[in-house]
Amino acid sequence: MTDILLRTGSLSFAYPERTGLFRRKAPRDVVKRVDLAVPRGSVLGLVGESGSGKTTLGRLLVRLLQPTSGGIQFDSIEIGGLAEAAMRPLRARIQMIFQDPQSSLNPRLRLGVTLTRPLQVHGRLQQRRDRRDRAASLLDLVGLPAGLIDRYPHELSGGQRQRAGIARALALEPDFIVADEIVSGLDVSTQAHILLLLRELRARLGLTMVFISHDLSVVRVLCDDVAILQHGEVVEYGPVARIFSAPQHAYTRQLLAAIPLPDVEPGWLDDSRPIVPSLQQGSAA
Repeated sequence: MTDILLRTGSLSFAYPERTGLFRRKAPRDVVKRVDLAVPRGSVLGLVGESGSGKTTLGRLLVRLLQPTSGGIQFDSIEIGGLAEAAMRPLRARIQMIFQDPQSSLNPRLRLGVTLTRPLQVHGRLQQRRDRRDRAASLLDLVGLPAGLIDRYPHELSGGQRQRAGIARALALEPDFIVADEIVSGLDVSTQAHILLLLRELRARLGLTMVFISHDLSVVRVLCDDVAILQHGEVVEYGPVARIFSAPQHAYTRQLLAAIPLPDVEPGWLDDSRPIVPSLQQGSAA
């Protein structure tokens, strides 16, 4: 049987919304009865237009938001309704990489401090020398030079900041990561470097990921399964090959027709291609 790491059942979330002056707040449904199952070691793509609920669903999966109704099972543990105190021991196993590293990295902290702060919070590092060594190894893991340890976020390029965000998410050696539109603000060449990095990290570390993106070409080559969201509901869900070759829902067909989707060469993210240098060469894009 397939080993399911994360599963949702009728997962729903609603934001309170004021209906008028002095009136009571009415709920606004953003995620509606979502059922997902993410096997261990796989990558699930979440696709949908702006406002479809992708980011909200991602935040629910890592419990940055608490569901209005429904459940979330992580490694057979029901976490949907857990209080923060009960959730805290699981935080190290569940991480998120945010879309904008400029705002998600503390501008007042040097990179080495940012990378090792989660380890300190969870009591895994004590000595200053150990922290610097661990920060250097994390930077090396994502293809960045150790010399960036004492840099501030504003001193890094966009690609370097996103790699730093990935390194911070990996610091606690999590089992599950949600990556939210992490290449959307980068140029094409840097996007390719980041995607290659994710693919190599997945293979090396056995990561399980939910990859949120509007770029169907990326989802096609990076993900095993894909869920199509429309107005907070999953309208189509299944293996990438089947969804892209024979979409069943009209909205899926509309997305495929509206977004350029060239035939993807099987090796477009291979190390041998000039646009994506090997991580072993120390690329810092």
